[in-house]
Amino acid sequence: MKIDLRVARIVKAESVPEADKLVKLTLDIGVGTRQVFAGIKSAYSPEQLEGRLTVMVANLKPRKMRFGMSEGMVLAGSGDGGLYLLTPDDGAQPGMRVK
Repeated sequence: MKIDLRVARIVKAESVPEADKLVKLTLDIGVGTRQVFAGIKSAYSPEQLEGRLTVMVANLKPRKMRFGMSEGMVLAGSGDGGLYLLTPDDGAQPGMRVK
């Protein structure tokens, strides 16, 4: 299966109180919204995330989790300095395909 990477805007970010690592994200992908749970709580507060652009895997099968349904995955890198959410350059719009 080919991976469908899309630019997404984080329209809402919420802490998941019952989870040590998860943040619940509502992502605008240009043709609607998706709910994604991301293990980025150690690096970002919900307030830091709202309004940001990121890149998501848009064609993953939805996965039922203990806290709700996750409909994709956001991309992040990690290294010695911590965890970093991938962010497209200015001009990118929600729904754009990443090639």
